[in-house]
Amino acid sequence: MTILRTERLTLTPMAVSDLPDLKALWADAAFTQHIFGKPLTGEEVWFRLLRDVGHWSVVGYGNWAVRRTDDGAYVGSVGVLDYRRDMTPAFDAPELGWGVAPRFQGQGMAFEAVSAALAWCDEALNAPRTVCMISPGNAPSLKLAERAGYVRYGEADYKGDTVILLERRAA
Repeated sequence: MTILRTERLTLTPMAVSDLPDLKALWADAAFTQHIFGKPLTGEEVWFRLLRDVGHWSVVGYGNWAVRRTDDGAYVGSVGVLDYRRDMTPAFDAPELGWGVAPRFQGQGMAFEAVSAALAWCDEALNAPRTVCMISPGNAPSLKLAERAGYVRYGEADYKGDTVILLERRAA
């Protein structure tokens, strides 16, 4: 499993030791408002963590825990994913996903982590493109996606909500 480092951040594959930080993040209504619309329970976070750990074992990539290198503070996560989402049109390329705790937003850390994950994806997976989906109301994530090179290519209904579909051609 791959560890990534940037100027300020260390990205490590999700591990059971990340559970307390994940529970705190997913309990934050400001963080979950554009993802699920409500905070997650501890049980739901545990199942997400099991999915993340298993993802690495099955496909060789997945979500990284993003921490500040200098003090180990949990910033959020970024991942290259194969969730096989039940939606039309279906994703046909690796999916990139990210989430940063509200207290770290607006500091460039999300872009730094996304850039590291994309560089890894371009080199390690040799995928011609990556995709992502973002809630139309999530202006900060849409801005980050654009900055990272994503362009809109459509919309889909995902679990009863409209999402914007974006793609980025490999560098």
